[in-house]
Amino acid sequence: MPKAAIIGCGDVSVVHFEALAGMDDAGLVAVCDTDPGRRAAAQEAHGVPGFEDYRDMLEAAAPDVVHITTPHHEHAAIAIECLRRGVNVVLEKPLAHTLAEGERLLAAAAESTAKIGLCFQNRYNAPVQEMHRLLDSGDLGQVLGASATVMWHRQPDYYLSRPWRGSWGEGGGGLMMNQAIHTVDLLQWLVGDVVSLAGSASTHALAEAIEVEDTAEFAALHSNGARSVFYATLANTRNAPVTLDISTEAATLSLRGDLTVTYEGGRSEVVRERAAGSGGRSYWGVSHALLIADFYAGLAHPGPFWIDAAEGAKSLRIVKELYRQSYPGSEEKVS
Repeated sequence: MPKAAIIGCGDVSVVHFEALAGMDDAGLVAVCDTDPGRRAAAQEAHGVPGFEDYRDMLEAAAPDVVHITTPHHEHAAIAIECLRRGVNVVLEKPLAHTLAEGERLLAAAAESTAKIGLCFQNRYNAPVQEMHRLLDSGDLGQVLGASATVMWHRQPDYYLSRPWRGSWGEGGGGLMMNQAIHTVDLLQWLVGDVVSLAGSASTHALAEAIEVEDTAEFAALHSNGARSVFYATLANTRNAPVTLDISTEAATLSLRGDLTVTYEGGRSEVVRERAAGSGGRSYWGVSHALLIADFYAGLAHPGPFWIDAAEGAKSLRIVKELYRQSYPGSEEKVS
């Protein structure tokens, strides 16, 4: 049975703890957090040793898989050290907080015998899986274009309680790195690799609490010739459902949690999303456990996990290109 450890016992770690608790073929052996309170709470809740330094944890607990659920600026360094030691990695998004760190992690993953999986869990959502199946089948004809929106709300307290979320140096960006990157990932996975984009990022509602963007938009050209438009903001009055619409020659696919497929002749089909069974936040989706179980199931098989570092780099590059256009001359925001 693979031995698992979790580094970072903050908010999103709850879905990783839940996923491991629900698996018969993995066992939690250690937790790690630099914050004494979070570390002690995790130790008590899960009955495993806690460590302040992840290197000490790797030596003492010798996990087979490490889940990294830390702030963004810690992702690459921890993942690289794990991969260097031959320890498999489940990494929360984004791949890294800078392009340079992302490239370092890509190189480490290529050199390691261990696997790495990125938590773009929405790819496992039932409606998204059906969208991919339909598009991949060719039955809908050519993809013509797409549009996506992420219209959410955040209060200043969200950032004041975790200041790294609102900083370039630790978060690597704002809305696009912390929330909308999931939808960027779906857009490029379903429609095709992004080959060029034009857009902008700015701050409209949260300037007193953050130095990063809270609103962004872009138009993208995909490798198959399709075009997409994207808009995201944290200045909405509430967390509205994420939308993703894809137009093809034979049908329109509309994602609003559930998927509605409307064919040219007028016939329509609906694919329902599974009900959330996690203690995590609703906007994290329902599929962390599916991704994590799939990752563990693949440990005994050769080859990389299908959502690996190279896949994670695609959305990071899109976001950083948007920043490059929005903040010219600022290496901090782009590098």
